[in-house]
Amino acid sequence: MDAKIQYGTPEHALEVCGILDALYPEPGCALKHQNALELLVAVILSAQCTDARVNIVTESLFKKYRTAADYANVSQEELENDIHSTGFYRNKAKNIRECCRILDEKFGGEVPDSMEELVQLPGVGRKTANCVLGTFFNIADGVVVDTHVLRLAQRLGLSNETTPEKIEQDLMSIVPREKWVRISHQLILLGRNICAARAPKCEKCPFQEK
Repeated sequence: MDAKIQYGTPEHALEVCGILDALYPEPGCALKHQNALELLVAVILSAQCTDARVNIVTESLFKKYRTAADYANVSQEELENDIHSTGFYRNKAKNIRECCRILDEKFGGEVPDSMEELVQLPGVGRKTANCVLGTFFNIADGVVVDTHVLRLAQRLGLSNETTPEKIEQDLMSIVPREKWVRISHQLILLGRNICAARAPKCEKCPFQEK
């Protein structure tokens, strides 16, 4: 990376984006889904759980529950049993059932495509809303800041902040809007494959200073 470019600036962000584009030219969401409802449920399930585990659970879950009404009408105990292996299953089941009840009653069973409406749903914060908007609707309303993005934004000098909310604001201020969705996926991939929290593979990192 160019030592003359100051960290935390638009110029630095563009340099980071360029390196990420070369490393991950076609990034995407690892959560398997066929529609917005499936993605929304998968993202809720992904809290404190690996995407690989979520994909295993949703393979059968999405065959059993096809509409928001299906989730809204199932008992708490049955849904808990269906998603048990994702962890925190009681709270996740409660949020999914209530979220889907609102979708069924207020939105005709459809997932809304606005940040304002999404964050009012139980279990849906900015991270989840950003993921659904960016991945499914291709709407860049913010940047997904999960644990990988939080860690890498700090390591790559994109932000000195420590909370997802403030890191998101920093990224939105220096990364071009058309790259918000893309950089989220790319940083998540980098965090999983190379720049892990523990035992990062620095020798394989394109950002490692030679």
